[in-house]
Amino acid sequence: MNQHILLVDDHADFRRSAQLFLEKKGYRVTTAQDGVEALEHVDEETPDLIILDVMMPRLDGWATLESLQSQPRTADIPVLMLTALKEEENMKHSFRAGCTWFHGKPITDLEDFVLIIRNILESGSAATPA
Repeated sequence: MNQHILLVDDHADFRRSAQLFLEKKGYRVTTAQDGVEALEHVDEETPDLIILDVMMPRLDGWATLESLQSQPRTADIPVLMLTALKEEENMKHSFRAGCTWFHGKPITDLEDFVLIIRNILESGSAATPA
């Protein structure tokens, strides 16, 4: 069975294009437009990886990550934080909150992005930033 990725971002165009690209690479992708919807999806099915935007309405990425980390059933799901907030302070905050990897937006090279995803999924443990 294909590995399942939950892609959470409030920009519909990005969700759709990233979903199509990742599906072409062999992943099964479910999308959510915010943290509330993401938590609902996770309650229905546990993904192998969550790609989580930080800045979203209703429930932002950090609050969503905190909720995931607080539940034993979801605490070990790898989370790739994706954000335009590229400052070191935001990256440190994301790692302290429990993310596996931090990647800035915009994504300029989807092939490199897929390599990061593959590395996270194959490692089975949290990655360390370079």
